[in-house]
Amino acid sequence: MTDYSTSVFADNFVFLEGPRWHQGALWISDMWAYKVHKIDLKGNVSDVVDVPQRPSGLGFMPDGSLLIVSMADRCVYRHVNGSLQLHADLSGTVTADVNDMIIDDKGRAYVGNFGYDIFAGEDPKDAELILIEPDGSHRVVASDMMFPNGMVLMNNGASLVVAETFGHRLTAFDRDAKGNLSNRRIFADLGELTPDGICLDVEGGVWIASFATGDFARVVEGGNITDKFNVGARAAVACQLGGKDNRTLYCMTYSGQIEDIATGARLGRIETVTVKIPAAGSP
Repeated sequence: MTDYSTSVFADNFVFLEGPRWHQGALWISDMWAYKVHKIDLKGNVSDVVDVPQRPSGLGFMPDGSLLIVSMADRCVYRHVNGSLQLHADLSGTVTADVNDMIIDDKGRAYVGNFGYDIFAGEDPKDAELILIEPDGSHRVVASDMMFPNGMVLMNNGASLVVAETFGHRLTAFDRDAKGNLSNRRIFADLGELTPDGICLDVEGGVWIASFATGDFARVVEGGNITDKFNVGARAAVACQLGGKDNRTLYCMTYSGQIEDIATGARLGRIETVTVKIPAAGSP
């Protein structure tokens, strides 16, 4: 395996989620600072919009507009002219905070949720994946998932892979022309790793951030880990491939505990490494 050493790209965040590479910049949610940011290649940070109910998953519609998951009110908003417009209200469908999201080339969005109140110490419960149509209508397309988190689309959109964080696995589905999911199967059993945010490269490798172990790892279907590095005492939260040649792995890390996240302490940062295989553009 390659020996990786990260460099600090940007610092002084609270808790980062949902990194996306779009139009030459990194877009991120600072969940407990209640903001979405855009960061250029030099690490200059600019504010995009405030999200009072905590932003998480991000994604871009076919027309280029930004969708933002708003966790606590269980909604997805569209960013329009500096303000938020409701795209879909999932509060009647899910029973816990909504979380990460991916959008396909038709504008369909898949959104996961926690399943239970992790911050209050509730006992774990399974959760659902919700499909939101471009018009905002939505339906459950998968259930009985153990903390569904980051997602990628593979095989020209014919497959969806989702991280089940506390299931210690990546789970794959086939997708039909209407976005429905079937043929559920294990893409990779990850042992002790707890996959949070994930991203895809052009050779079908999935980079995962393992929150509990502080590892970033590249895994292929079947579970073989081809690359892996650790960020010490920091948690590995999410990752995204991008940069000038799409070979920069942007790594969201965090130096606190789960109970510290809501305090607003600025313990989050972005670290980078250069990898061999470039991004596939998902998420």
